[in-house]
Amino acid sequence: MNDMEQRFFLFQMSLLKSLSNLGLYKILKVAVEEQYWQYTPVELAYIAGIKESKKDFFFKELAALQGSDLAIKKQFYRDKFLTFLDKEYPDDLREIYNPPVILYYQGELDLLQKKSLAVIGSRNYSIYGKRMVEQLLPELIEKKWTIVSGLARGIDTIAHRTAIRHHGRTIGVIGSGIDVIYPKENRYLQEYISENNLLLSEYPCSTLPLSYHFPQRNRIIAGVTAGTCIIEAKERSGTLITANLALENGREVFAVPGDILTGRSDGCHLLIQQGAKCVWKAEHIIEEFPYLVK
Repeated sequence: MNDMEQRFFLFQMSLLKSLSNLGLYKILKVAVEEQYWQYTPVELAYIAGIKESKKDFFFKELAALQGSDLAIKKQFYRDKFLTFLDKEYPDDLREIYNPPVILYYQGELDLLQKKSLAVIGSRNYSIYGKRMVEQLLPELIEKKWTIVSGLARGIDTIAHRTAIRHHGRTIGVIGSGIDVIYPKENRYLQEYISENNLLLSEYPCSTLPLSYHFPQRNRIIAGVTAGTCIIEAKERSGTLITANLALENGREVFAVPGDILTGRSDGCHLLIQQGAKCVWKAEHIIEEFPYLVK
């Protein structure tokens, strides 16, 4: 199987709603190394670990692919995407559990090869949280760090905007199709990032921002960065999922302390108790990466 055939096969399979990324990754490890067309639908379902209750749906989707081959080929040549097999795929992301097999993108793909830091936090931020983002990021940007976040309301949005305002680079990782704007108020921000920086998603075009997509998106944010900095996170929050994923993948985790009376930063304080580095200056982060000085 040549490279184009491999890419097309993976692209086709990524369109199946009945197939999770982990299932596709299992298929990639087996079928792509051989002649994928030698496998029957039953064998592919077995390799992917499709549950019995979903097999009929999986078989119907596979059959439907054959009937829409021309439309899928048009989409294949239209959409910009990386596969796990491409040399441009970031090495750090290959190392995580359940790495995305397909990454759709818009913008400057070479940003994935630059040193980067995830900056994430609460959607319901305070003035203090906003000021801490604006205090930390300028020096990091001056040192050529790319700022990665999830384009969510709150700290994520402030992190992207601060990077842009200081003429830095930023990557937005979203939980919907690359052509879907979410949240709606970030339309211009998302469009700007896609045109002038880099927008990433593992979901095909037109995919809606479903709630379970966001924990999955978080593993990509943690996976493409050298470290993750948390600014304002409650004890129970999605932000802590990203922090834990970063720790599981051997990445540095930083937490900015906050007001102990409001509860807004309880998650940050918990991370600090568990060993995350307490930071309030950019130099506290930079000094942890002497090998990334250049």
